[in-house]
Amino acid sequence: MKALLRALLLAIVASFAQPLFAAELRVVTSFSILADLVRQIGGDRVQVTSLVDFDGDAHAWQPRPSDARAVLDADLIVANGLGFDAWLERLAESSGARRPVIASTGARTLEHDDGHDHHGHDHGALDPHAWQDVGNARVYAANIAAALVASDPAGAPVYREHLTRFDAELAALDAEIRERLADVPEHARKVVTSHDAFNYFGAAYGVRFVAAAGVGSQSEVSAAAMARLIRQLRREKAPVVFLENVNDPRLIERIGAEAGARVGGTLYSDALSSPDGPAPTYAAMMRHNLETLLAGLQP
Repeated sequence: MKALLRALLLAIVASFAQPLFAAELRVVTSFSILADLVRQIGGDRVQVTSLVDFDGDAHAWQPRPSDARAVLDADLIVANGLGFDAWLERLAESSGARRPVIASTGARTLEHDDGHDHHGHDHGALDPHAWQDVGNARVYAANIAAALVASDPAGAPVYREHLTRFDAELAALDAEIRERLADVPEHARKVVTSHDAFNYFGAAYGVRFVAAAGVGSQSEVSAAAMARLIRQLRREKAPVVFLENVNDPRLIERIGAEAGARVGGTLYSDALSSPDGPAPTYAAMMRHNLETLLAGLQP
């Protein structure tokens, strides 16, 4: 009897010594869109830190000392790859952290004409904004799920269940975008944006995006550059221009006004909105962009 009581006591003590819940997997991502994809797959089993927060511009990000600490402490690091966030790969290497998982591995890629986008960002030969094609986002999600399973095998059933649900949601979203844009006459599916970030969207869904060459995040542009931009818009005969959440809106508004084009709204390209904004998740971002495009393309 005493032996039984002693065994029960030891079992009770051991139970209090164990955490009630498994520790969350610490995941660091370069920017907010990847962070949402990780949350969709990881659920409650992950604690996600995005180094570039909502509405932030990952192109020109300068890592801080706190970013190096976050990367070093992470159980899993997720980067986009394709030259978009090479600073995270360098940061991980210099801090002695684990090598980042590249979410875009296996995605369908497009080339830049000269290795740069229209703002001079050097991304190499490939356009890095692959997530703007929902088909590619499904590849990202599968890669993230595989990385989570490898980092946390005990959570594999959860991650795989979440991936199945999320992949079905993305497949439906992809079909919805195709169906609704098909109702817009092909000749009318032409828009001007302030950032060369929508080539994947255009290739996937039959929209011609023309980036206003030379428009970056800066608000000051020379008079000669402004004149070139206005001539470009007039030459393209684009009736509408769209802002982007990572650019200064004042410049494109001025260009649109002087070129006789109306501003059709704000598109989300490289970052999500704040949680209370119109694009707090990847799926919400793509639906917001779809609705904004459809409204702007109406005559």
